[in-house]
Amino acid sequence: MRSVKYVLFLSILFLWQPARSAAQNVPYQRIVHADSEPQSWLTYGGNYASQRYSRLNQINKENVSRLKVAWIYQPIQPVSNLESSPIVADGVMYITEPPSTVTALDVRTGLRLWSYSPKLPEHVVSIGLYATSRGVAILGDSVFIGTADAHLVALDAKTGAVRWNVTVADNKMGYAITGPPLAIDGKVLIGTGGSEAAVRGLLDAYDAKTGKRLWRLWTVPRVGEPGADTWGPGAAQSAGGTTWNNGSYDPKLNLVYWGTGNPAPDFNDDQRPGDNLYTCSLLAIDPDTGKIKWYFQFSPHENHDWDSDEPPILFDATIDGKPRKLVAFANRNAFYYVLDRTNGQFITGGPFAKETWAKGLDAKGRPILEPNQQPTLGAGTLVYPSITGGVDWTSPSYSPQTGLFYVSVHETGAYYIKGTGEIEPGAPKGIVGGGGIRALVGDQSYGAIRALEATTGKLKWQFKLLTTAWVGTLATAGGLVFSGSDEGNFFALDADTGKPLWDFYMGHSLRSNSISYEVDGKQYIFETAGNVYVAFTLP
Repeated sequence: MRSVKYVLFLSILFLWQPARSAAQNVPYQRIVHADSEPQSWLTYGGNYASQRYSRLNQINKENVSRLKVAWIYQPIQPVSNLESSPIVADGVMYITEPPSTVTALDVRTGLRLWSYSPKLPEHVVSIGLYATSRGVAILGDSVFIGTADAHLVALDAKTGAVRWNVTVADNKMGYAITGPPLAIDGKVLIGTGGSEAAVRGLLDAYDAKTGKRLWRLWTVPRVGEPGADTWGPGAAQSAGGTTWNNGSYDPKLNLVYWGTGNPAPDFNDDQRPGDNLYTCSLLAIDPDTGKIKWYFQFSPHENHDWDSDEPPILFDATIDGKPRKLVAFANRNAFYYVLDRTNGQFITGGPFAKETWAKGLDAKGRPILEPNQQPTLGAGTLVYPSITGGVDWTSPSYSPQTGLFYVSVHETGAYYIKGTGEIEPGAPKGIVGGGGIRALVGDQSYGAIRALEATTGKLKWQFKLLTTAWVGTLATAGGLVFSGSDEGNFFALDADTGKPLWDFYMGHSLRSNSISYEVDGKQYIFETAGNVYVAFTLP
């Protein structure tokens, strides 16, 4: 018996050792060239372009039906609102557990290597959002996480020891962080949520080594600042424009692309006439200074809570016979946009889901509004899409192999109700957001995975779901698209046709973004659901 225990101990030690001894060092240039090492997953979106495309092709159309569970990780404590998308580097996977825990796992077995949980206040203010974490960033030998109480923390990638911890904003005012940081050359960028708490949106950059704040960009101007005139007399109290999701980065142009949220109050616009810059916009930012180089506002004077925080996808393509550097954006307002990422010029756009609020887009991409589509008192106004938009926070993907943009779509409407327009930062009084919505009774709503021609937005195929889902898409060089449903099914589709090729019932609704990685010559697909983190591979 003693010899059996000794062999078992050596076996566990062998499994533990590779990940623990790996040199955890991911310099900036390695992330720039992330596409050259598809066995890793070095940013939230897989690369700085946020394409969520894996160049691994071991798992493909011909064999995906044989996909099996390789390992499962379950947190010690039950979790809710599990929306984590991990980072994989040098044999280690870094996941987040709600609300703000970071855990390092061995990618071969799911064995936990270390775990870090910040000390959070007894009462975390999280108005209009779940207290969760969608992921981390890695740079050098540090891992970075934004916490539910609006801190940014740097951890030793090998041990989980805290290197520095800084306060980004005051959680008591309503600031909270759910999105992953973006780590670039020597800097860590982080945004916050809190529009429904009437906070003023911001984006910060911190020195990756020291935690010193390098700059702050306020996404909503005050009196005397550029854009303040777009808020009318209420510029002194203007709020919203939070930056609660992740951004993208073009190292050659040295531009960061980050979406902003809705103005506040959401549904009552009485005190904020004008376009309300820079809410519901895509900002192109100089990462060295924090200055806006250009912006594109998707929904001027927005009052349906259609944030523009969805991750932008960067890709290059030929338009009218000329090579162009592009950014594609599936917006919560149900329109798909293609812009020139060098200058923000509108190239094309159109609906990718049902919408009733606009007749279309003009030559500059500004919406041509339909009449009588604003929130109203009493019973409200029926508008498509609903508050969750044509798509919510989950990431789309882009395949350079097919030239298609894959997005999980919501097809549903709601009655928008106007309420009080008086809200105070951090103190919800009356109806938060200046109103609300009333769901349709018997509405024939549904979800779908849709493949759009990336350069035009033209629908190529769709795979319908019973209900709307909060799951991103993952495209792979194996000709596959992975996604999931609210009913708990994780599935693979043919990237060219949308034909279903494989599915696995995970026992709980999915609310996350898949990734793929490779170790010891085997490709894995990773997804989460309910209270479990699951890695799949071929037998």
